[in-house]
Amino acid sequence: MDSSKKISRRMRQLAHRLTAAAALLLPLIAATPARADLIDQRNDMIAHFVNDMHADPLVADCAAHGNFVASTSTAIDHVDFPPAAFDPAHAEITPWNQPFDEGKQRVTVENIVTVEGQGIPRKTSHEPYPLKFRCGYVGKQMLAFSWNDPVPALKPHKERSTKKKRKVHHTSKRVGKTSTSKRKSPAKASSSH
Repeated sequence: MDSSKKISRRMRQLAHRLTAAAALLLPLIAATPARADLIDQRNDMIAHFVNDMHADPLVADCAAHGNFVASTSTAIDHVDFPPAAFDPAHAEITPWNQPFDEGKQRVTVENIVTVEGQGIPRKTSHEPYPLKFRCGYVGKQMLAFSWNDPVPALKPHKERSTKKKRKVHHTSKRVGKTSTSKRKSPAKASSSH
């Protein structure tokens, strides 16, 4: 009887583990078609920019990525790229061979692509936002991205700098001197009496 209890207990444990594993995998399986749709949409957009609007493939890739990122903004519904957005006066590919920026995206890139578009606002009463997308590439692979998001970040990220550390250290020295000078003052006052 003990062996049958052990077997049924193990079967229940196995069933629970399989159920838990299925619960973890189900969202991943469901998300795969949605991700494929986004990739297809992006590829269609790049093809449209290259074939119909005569954009350079890197500029088209940067614009498609910018469109996707901007559509996640709370202020922007979508991005329009007028025909002139892809001409050399409005879109540039600049040889770079240095870090993309001095912030978190310090990765070295070969080219920087800039392209401009109009962010169509979710609120129809607002004027379109002039947007500028900046993408860093090594070969055909985008490694860095930035844009002039019209919605400020809720919590700006502050990077620690050595200047701040020195300032704090410097301030603590002042506090030390102040407290030391206060201690000496009463002593001087009592010795003068």
